[in-house]
Amino acid sequence: MTGLFILIVYVALFFVTAAAVTLVRRSMHSMTDFRSLKTVTFGDESAVVPDRMASVISVVVVFLVWGAFTGSKLVPFHVPGPYLGETAFEYTAEAPDGAQASATVNVIVHEMGADVENPEPGSSEGFAQGDAATVAAWRSVLVSAQRNDGDDATIVSVEGKPIEPGGTVKVPHGSVTMTLKGSLNFTPNKGLQMEAIWMPPPEDVVARLIEIARDGYQNVGLLEHVGWSLWRVLAGFVLGSLIGIPLGYAMGLSGWARGWFDPIVEFMRPVPPLALIPLVIIWFGIGEQGKIVLLFLAALWVMIIAARAGVSGVNISKVHAAYSLGASKWQVLRYVIVPNSLPEIFTGARVAMGVCWGTVVAAELVAAEKGAGKMIVAASKFQATDIVIMGIVIIGLIGFAIDIVMRKAEVWLVPWKGKS
Repeated sequence: MTGLFILIVYVALFFVTAAAVTLVRRSMHSMTDFRSLKTVTFGDESAVVPDRMASVISVVVVFLVWGAFTGSKLVPFHVPGPYLGETAFEYTAEAPDGAQASATVNVIVHEMGADVENPEPGSSEGFAQGDAATVAAWRSVLVSAQRNDGDDATIVSVEGKPIEPGGTVKVPHGSVTMTLKGSLNFTPNKGLQMEAIWMPPPEDVVARLIEIARDGYQNVGLLEHVGWSLWRVLAGFVLGSLIGIPLGYAMGLSGWARGWFDPIVEFMRPVPPLALIPLVIIWFGIGEQGKIVLLFLAALWVMIIAARAGVSGVNISKVHAAYSLGASKWQVLRYVIVPNSLPEIFTGARVAMGVCWGTVVAAELVAAEKGAGKMIVAASKFQATDIVIMGIVIIGLIGFAIDIVMRKAEVWLVPWKGKS
């Protein structure tokens, strides 16, 4: 339920901020000539460039939503959190002879880990005995009301509402559920905030990052963890490119090669790398070789398809023009096909690198002792969610940095991209 609410809030903020920024820009730049609207054709993908203001707002919104739903001290506002404080509810018990009596249960809801003494038992009348309990936020507590009143007594209502085994009744600041044995289980309202074990606030993740950067994790430094992951990804990507690009060229230039390899490529391309882990372990063992092979396979099929698409996308008029000028097949390959296919290959390389980064955690499941993925997997076993999120953020930032480097390399090495 909380996840759906977060999604709704995020979508709403997307449209609200877009409308607000648009209104501000229009107010700052009044339009006097409507011909400027015709400079971009609607639906022309090449004319759409990222709006940097939207990028900044997007990051800020993600941070604010994260902080608001985790009770972060860095965010000035929060969604309603779990109830904390004193509360009480009344129940009615019935004796075998039909006599009824009511009593009150006092409950203190406290923060997780706090040392709280039980409150005074609630008021009672007749054979029913008041009770008291303490419970941490997001948890529930079993109230011993039935045991206090006698084993032959049966609870028939809570807050004046009938209840039976398996039923639930809303009470002030929470709900009461009757167990199959007739006892009462009180659960305080959880609110919309997420418990730290599921999603810690940003400051907890930053604090853990500083701690691990200083002291390491499981006797291995943070930079060493990241370095091993980076090495495995680069090794798998380079090997996949060295084999995938020539094979893609062959499939794009030779009908026999395409017919021979196309069934294999199209069969293996949809298979997720995770499904190959057992086979990789059987064939290559649990050492470093198996991890690199898994990442190699993750990059191979992407690079083959990118190179094949790059060759197929070369404008045939350029090939005819080269042949008409007396060029040989090797000259056509070197001066026409390779330069015109490089933009497609660079796009495939960016995709392949993203797939490799997405696979590195799975690759490091195979008996790895070092690596960002290994750190995430080890932390998940101890429910150290702050370390898991920290590792995900590190992998995402490094992947984003690599993608930026590859974009810059593409601009430098393939300056003719998008030009006829």
